[in-house]
Amino acid sequence: MPKLTLSFISAFNERVDPLMNGTIKAEGIEIVPTYSHPSETFWRQLKFQEFEIGEMSMSSYLIARERGFDIIALPVFPSRRLFHTELSYNVDSGVKQPGDLIGKRIGVGEYQQTAALWQRGILEHDFGVSQYKVHWYMERTEELSHGGATGFTPPPGISFQRIPPDKSMASMLVNNELDAAAINSPWKNMPNVIGRSHRIPGADGDWSKVKLLFQDRMAEGARFFKKWGFLPVNHAYTIRGDVYKKYPWVGFNLYTGFVKAKEYFNGKLVDSIPTGLFFGREYLAMTQEMFGNDPYPYGVKANRKMLETLIDFSHEQGLTSKKMKVEELFVESTLDL
Repeated sequence: MPKLTLSFISAFNERVDPLMNGTIKAEGIEIVPTYSHPSETFWRQLKFQEFEIGEMSMSSYLIARERGFDIIALPVFPSRRLFHTELSYNVDSGVKQPGDLIGKRIGVGEYQQTAALWQRGILEHDFGVSQYKVHWYMERTEELSHGGATGFTPPPGISFQRIPPDKSMASMLVNNELDAAAINSPWKNMPNVIGRSHRIPGADGDWSKVKLLFQDRMAEGARFFKKWGFLPVNHAYTIRGDVYKKYPWVGFNLYTGFVKAKEYFNGKLVDSIPTGLFFGREYLAMTQEMFGNDPYPYGVKANRKMLETLIDFSHEQGLTSKKMKVEELFVESTLDL
């Protein structure tokens, strides 16, 4: 019997790539992969639903499902980050600790993105910084935003502005036009690794004034994990509704393929540590001691608390009008996994 051929769009991820490149097979399925940056992937999927299987922002997924998008998710979470620890501030802002962000200007790539959702939720619940008591500046333009595809509008009562197209979060942060923002790798070699910031006029300011809000990210990560019991996810994988309805078995088979791909990578993890990370094995041991042997668990059971928190934050922040149930969001055959 011929395999079902499905288009698959995703960023490169070492835990997923064995499935995308064909090293690991999902039973009965032939994958045709397209590698794409997440911001482009989500825009294409939300705007055009081009691909049958796709990586998807969890925050945008909640919004899309509430608004009637015909997609269903797999409880496969390819990446996790401590998003609030990626915030940097300009020393001229007067910020010294998270609580000082009240009344300040904070930049986000996109207001509805999962990274910003976690940042707002953790700042409010752990540090008393209400989302209503800061000024939010969004970098992504309306035309290319995920919110443009889902019909997002800023929640009532939020101070919301857009960053001008000739500027960026990085350029505004270094010039103290923003007080804080999460920018790529702000703690080393600035501005050369800030992505597009060094190519934008005005981003060549005094980068010594830009500091990480959490100077010891590992200590803050340990604190967060001890309190909350999970590491925040930002993406999952979705199946287009027409495919899932016609071939419901695809959900379980794909999930099993994702699990096998992660197991394949984990089996080679130690040997794949770059030699330039001289103490790579020690760092790996520290990570596993802090977060467990598998910091990237799949399945609903292992992630229920995290998913319920994500749903709560989305509702609290006005991104969704109701709290969806975890069981509504994922392929039925994976709910007990």
